[in-house]
Amino acid sequence: MNHRTALRALALTAALLLTTALVGVALAKTFTLKEAKNAKVQNGNTNAVTHATVVENSKSLPVYTLSGDSAKHPKCTKASGCWQFWPPVKVKSTKGLSAATGIKGKLGTWKHNGFLQLTIAGHPLYTFFSDKKNTATGEALQSFGGTWHVRTPSGKTVSFASTSSTGSTGSGGGGGW
Repeated sequence: MNHRTALRALALTAALLLTTALVGVALAKTFTLKEAKNAKVQNGNTNAVTHATVVENSKSLPVYTLSGDSAKHPKCTKASGCWQFWPPVKVKSTKGLSAATGIKGKLGTWKHNGFLQLTIAGHPLYTFFSDKKNTATGEALQSFGGTWHVRTPSGKTVSFASTSSTGSTGSGGGGGW
């Protein structure tokens, strides 16, 4: 290999490393809501179980909304102790927010308590402290002034089989999506 060929190879390697680093930085500043297909959803009141497609955060945890909770009328706050059980879904920036195809509702943020909380269709998003990947255990729990619903791509609430003691967990409206 001659000197000129070696320099070209070195320049190409440096360019590839720089490109990889820039892509890594760009990806670190993005946040994408994903779908978890066939996730286990447990009604927190009755322990009835079904499987459904739910929305999950970047850590593969299901995300929830609280009925009546909004940036203009917060119900789940740090002061109320809510965040101990329902941590807010935080993002680093308003740029780079995206949702998988099929997830309805405009993504946004709400700045409060020194951080940005992700919202969808104006509703702040939370995770549940006892959930695991692909498992939502807080569906239909009532606390902190409302009812918690795991977010589905369509925005409707999860329905449980009619053989369960609860029937449907809600009106199907998903809290005003």
